[in-house]
Amino acid sequence: MRPLTDEETKTMFQKLSKYIGENIKLLVDRPDGTYCFRLHNDRVYYLSETILKLATNIARDKLVSVGTCFGKFTKTHKFRLHITALDFLAPYAKYKVWVKPGSEQSFLYGNHVLKSGLGRITENTEQYQGVVVYSMADVPLGFGVAAKSTQECRRMDPMAIVVFHQADVGEFIRNEDALT
Repeated sequence: MRPLTDEETKTMFQKLSKYIGENIKLLVDRPDGTYCFRLHNDRVYYLSETILKLATNIARDKLVSVGTCFGKFTKTHKFRLHITALDFLAPYAKYKVWVKPGSEQSFLYGNHVLKSGLGRITENTEQYQGVVVYSMADVPLGFGVAAKSTQECRRMDPMAIVVFHQADVGEFIRNEDALT
């Protein structure tokens, strides 16, 4: 387990800023202690510094994971967020989309959000902006990328795609083996 390089940090923070903007600093400097990001086997983990100090007693080859997996770096050095980061991204999300109860299941099966399933959308959401997808009961379901801006959504066809699917809580069941 090692700290992220400057290039890796920049790549990861650019991806996180698509979803939570300037609130990244709230992830690191929390009232309950200082948290950090560490890289282990191409995966980025988010953990408190007290747990980090305890983890140094375990050999690298024996360490499976520590903290919460935020995502992984692909072979082309791009950062891909995992659904395990949802609990930390949802409270700080700048742009949100609420889906109707009928299209919740469709989203949880890995499909995009259509205009007909759109309940609400945050004002001034730009096209290709990262969004957190919520149920109408304010339960975070996953995240995606806005296919259209808020203004374009008002004039769209009901079967047009509003949010491109990135990750959802249904992945825990669909991709059980790959998430570890």
